[in-house]
Amino acid sequence: MIIDVHGHLGPWFFSPYGGTASDNLRIMDAYGIDIQLVSGSEAVTYDPTTGNAAVAREIGDQPRLRGLFVIDPRNLAAAEKQLTELLPTGLFVGAKIHTHYSATPTGSPAMADALRLCAQAGLPVLVHTWGREILDLGTTVDSVDGVHAIAAHLAGPDWRLAPEAASRSDRLWLEPNYSVAESGRLRWVLDRVDPRRMLFGSDSTLTDPGVTLGALHAARLSQEEERLIMSENAAQLFALDVGAFDA
Repeated sequence: MIIDVHGHLGPWFFSPYGGTASDNLRIMDAYGIDIQLVSGSEAVTYDPTTGNAAVAREIGDQPRLRGLFVIDPRNLAAAEKQLTELLPTGLFVGAKIHTHYSATPTGSPAMADALRLCAQAGLPVLVHTWGREILDLGTTVDSVDGVHAIAAHLAGPDWRLAPEAASRSDRLWLEPNYSVAESGRLRWVLDRVDPRRMLFGSDSTLTDPGVTLGALHAARLSQEEERLIMSENAAQLFALDVGAFDA
């Protein structure tokens, strides 16, 4: 089984796909991905309120797609209001915060407040990290009781900071997608971080899943590492019912 914790739904200005649920499912089928957690491109780049609602409409009849509720830390009142409307649908199993589009540093009070809202809602949150902001995320996560966060992209070019970030909080997980990754990157990280702290994410449909799948293949995962990273960690963290997908 493969669970992808970092997917997107909707068109992007640099992606060739139309942005429909069928696009996601077609790509998932090509790579054997069983379940994908998606945030709305509209929600990330423009308006979380309309974007989250669009995701709910698109995935309502697609059990293989579950939602990541996008939160802009600059407008938590709107996020909290919409959470009361969308959480009861059961369509959203996590949250997403993009630090750059929301102009919210990972070490800021606004980020801590947003993470606190995620904890109150019981939503693990995927946070975009690039560069040294992964370290501040680890510190902030540790300061917010009950939140469970995932550092997307392993800080990109500063992936060697990932083990230190993970050491700052036992409630911080790592997601390895990076479109221009260096050779040996994931094996280096996994030799220093418990594999129970890493989750597979593809960044699809922005990035072809083969990029991250190839990097994980090159890391020569043990059977235990593969089982944990590709599905079990995500199933536990997001409380996913995977029984229907186990064949």
